[in-house]
Amino acid sequence: MIVYDSTKSDFRADVKNNLIEKKILEKFQQNLGHKTSKSEIASWQNSMMYMSNALEDSGIPDDAGISIEYMLPRSAKRIDFVITGKNENNDNSMVIVELKQWSEVEKTDQPGVVRSFVGGGIRELTHPSYQAWSYAAYLEDFNDAVVKENIVIRPCAYLHNCNSDEHIKDSVYNEDLERAPLFIREESQKLTDFIKQHVRSGDKDGIMYLIDKGTIKPTKKLADSFASMLKGNQEFIMLDDQKIVFEKALKLATDSTAKEKNVIIVHGGPGTGKSVVAINLLVKMIEKQMNTQYVSKNAAPREVYSTKLTGVMSKSRYKSLFVGSGSFNATDKNIFDALIVDEAHRLNEKSGLYSNLGENQVKEIIHSSKFSIFFLDEDQRVALSDIGSRDEIIHWASKAKANVTELNLSSQFRCNGSDGYLGWLDNYLQIKETANVDMKDFDYDFKVFDCPKTMHDKITAYDNNGNPSRTVAGYCWDWVSTKDATKYDIELGDLKMKWNLKAHGSAWIINPKSITEAGCIHTCQGLEVDYIGVIIGPDFVIRDGKVVTDAMKRPGRDKTIKGYRGMFKSDPVDAQLKADPIIKNTYKTLMTRGMKGCYIYCTDEETRNYFKEVLEAK
Repeated sequence: MIVYDSTKSDFRADVKNNLIEKKILEKFQQNLGHKTSKSEIASWQNSMMYMSNALEDSGIPDDAGISIEYMLPRSAKRIDFVITGKNENNDNSMVIVELKQWSEVEKTDQPGVVRSFVGGGIRELTHPSYQAWSYAAYLEDFNDAVVKENIVIRPCAYLHNCNSDEHIKDSVYNEDLERAPLFIREESQKLTDFIKQHVRSGDKDGIMYLIDKGTIKPTKKLADSFASMLKGNQEFIMLDDQKIVFEKALKLATDSTAKEKNVIIVHGGPGTGKSVVAINLLVKMIEKQMNTQYVSKNAAPREVYSTKLTGVMSKSRYKSLFVGSGSFNATDKNIFDALIVDEAHRLNEKSGLYSNLGENQVKEIIHSSKFSIFFLDEDQRVALSDIGSRDEIIHWASKAKANVTELNLSSQFRCNGSDGYLGWLDNYLQIKETANVDMKDFDYDFKVFDCPKTMHDKITAYDNNGNPSRTVAGYCWDWVSTKDATKYDIELGDLKMKWNLKAHGSAWIINPKSITEAGCIHTCQGLEVDYIGVIIGPDFVIRDGKVVTDAMKRPGRDKTIKGYRGMFKSDPVDAQLKADPIIKNTYKTLMTRGMKGCYIYCTDEETRNYFKEVLEAK
């Protein structure tokens, strides 16, 4: 959707007459249906003056097209500034300019990530060059007009308030800068030259209107490249009922229409292959050029699976296919052919950084797509804000008049103990009583350690010997190292560890250097290793044979229990009833991340002795 469009000459007249921010705002409210912040209006006033200066050169034709705040289809993202016309080969050409108000920037050790002062504090932000390039790649991959009309897209970034390029052009960002050059305040002429290089004559074809009216679907190039990634990838081969669920889902997705919507709920515990089916569906639907995305609340599964699907294209090229569950609060009805929701039990009601956007993520996903499939395990709800449940999905599907199909994935459990181990955990974490009172029939390595360092050393040895293994912990230790890198977060005797570092991002569990760090529920849920070491903290203890959970033992910054302290003050009994299954489910989830074995260390001695006794039960 185009918010403001004009020619270069008319745009510069609007800036000169101090009308530009008023006209953008009028179009913004008219086309998007809502107001915006005073700070964004001020940014228009400031940035458009700089862009007008950059366009002053007579080498940029007066009838070049100017578009401001172009909203990408199927997204809430907006492109700041676009110049369109013809290039030297007389091809349709568009230059994307990502504008930033930043005056200072700090580098990080992560490609594509910088730090700057935004929203009242220093925050990690996407590098502007990566941002500009990703918008160009998105249009090239999903808008058929770009291919049909032979539109050449050239992205760049302009930090008109920034006087130093020492950090923003650091070598860690070389790839980003090669794909989209970046210009700082004193490089206005270089920006002008870049635009002149790619826009030699005016926009006679209305290029942005061609793009705006283009069909939104995966291009054949993207579909072919993406499909090739699964070929021969043993990790994503489907077995038995995984194949049945896959074929049923593919059939219903193909048959679904705006008037005949379908919703599938797939029930499956740990290790049943929910994610394997989800990834196969994503690839097949993209191959069929269906508008499809893989959705999960946690970033870790998205990052890991997009990293593992390596092939002829770079990960960042198709990363837009992997999105968060809060991406659909402003999308149009039925704009997607299919949405594949993994870890659906983690869905929230509200979206956004401050949980203030949208109405209900389940509702919004069903609203946005003709077909949606929810992979669900209600026993893995590990936060007070988790609302993903069978009843919730059926409620909103009914409201949307969608057909509901329920399917089950039986356990080819990643743990060698299969369903028996799950039942054993349910029994002794006191989630529910089961018949699994011992582990004598399980081919699964479960040990209780008295020394946390000995446990971690064993996990490290497995990892060094080619058996991917990690140590994780309940969130009972504050993340002090994020402010002071010299400090450790978890200190237990000789064991000193930091939480998963930002440098390894959401792909922590597969980063070869992360063995020294402790993972948490957010970086391992939905993922797996061969051996998992679990530190059970003081939020879960045994007293006289009974599990006693205490959410107060977790730091206040733990978002999984956000609001608990206020609930406890007003109604401690109800607060405890709500937090108890969250804590138990957290440890069950952590203790089912290992395919071959789970080692545990309990900070509480009575709790350690409890697990030793039940482990020895005959």
